[in-house]
Amino acid sequence: MTRTRIVRWLRVLLPLLALVMLSTLFLFSRESDTESQIPYAEVDAEAMARDPRVVAPQYSGVTSDGASLNLQAGQAAHDRPEGGSASDLRLDWQRPDGLKADITAPAADMTDGVIELSGGVRMQTSSGWTVDAERIEAGTRTSRIAAESGVEAQAPFGQLTAGRMELTPDEGAEGDAPAILNFSNGVRLIYQP
Repeated sequence: MTRTRIVRWLRVLLPLLALVMLSTLFLFSRESDTESQIPYAEVDAEAMARDPRVVAPQYSGVTSDGASLNLQAGQAAHDRPEGGSASDLRLDWQRPDGLKADITAPAADMTDGVIELSGGVRMQTSSGWTVDAERIEAGTRTSRIAAESGVEAQAPFGQLTAGRMELTPDEGAEGDAPAILNFSNGVRLIYQP
């Protein structure tokens, strides 16, 4: 008889005790420091509807002579019939012979097989070169990178300025031609041994 009474009392007391414990958790809990906002909700919806764009797009490809391209942007828009524009860009370029170039730029346009990076472009190669130019073009059909409007370069052996720079495969070589970095139009070199 005593055992039955204890079980009956426990059947009532244990759920009540659990309810008291849960209510104290909610009553005495601290306020959260984080705001309950969606992290990507800070977007002007009207501007996005007027000017549609893609956030964090990527473009990858291989040129006809085997160079691989991987272009990443902060955002891109198809704002012209013949092509689009992008901002906060990084182009990773690698030739079959192992030469790599990492190119960063604040803005770019892509038209008819050419990526035109602009706004203060920096190119760093795996062979130790750092090239700064206002505008650099990279081909998507052939492994060609060119700057037509003046460059400043830091080479492993010194500083160099020129009116034009072009990185292309050596056309005189046979088979897998190595890449040649060619500077022209008023080249000035400060040699630092």
